[in-house]
Amino acid sequence: MVTGKPKLALTSSKPGKTRNINHFLINEKWFLVDLPGYGYAQISHLQRDLWLKNIQTYFLKRDNLMNVFQLIDASIPPQKKDIEFTNWLGASGVPFCLVFTKTDKEKTMKMQANIKGYKTELMKTWAELPNIILSSTEKKTGKEEVLDYIDSILKKAN
Repeated sequence: MVTGKPKLALTSSKPGKTRNINHFLINEKWFLVDLPGYGYAQISHLQRDLWLKNIQTYFLKRDNLMNVFQLIDASIPPQKKDIEFTNWLGASGVPFCLVFTKTDKEKTMKMQANIKGYKTELMKTWAELPNIILSSTEKKTGKEEVLDYIDSILKKAN
């Protein structure tokens, strides 16, 4: 969605197909990195835990990491693993933004209830919510917000 090249990152109807760290050089200036998801995938719990540990290590050891976009499925109620990961990012001092995906998949009221539920859960431990962007690849929403967010990060870095 962000690059405008739909086939850049491979997707599948089965979750959990990303198994490697994929780097995409953008404008010869910065990298967009696609990591395996820690959430729903048709893999063993042991494999899922290993992925999560590797992702966490990657985030903590990357000196040049500027931001993480945590993708949250807005079409389903808040998931414990997502809340835990958001809290881990904050507690670890990893810069990040929440991107709610699939905002077109549910009726608006249900989707809004899911997002509100996520925010409510976060407010139990957060004084201030992290940045949040709503997106849909079907409706092409959120792309400009993500690009503006990236632009602001890049400007701060220079």
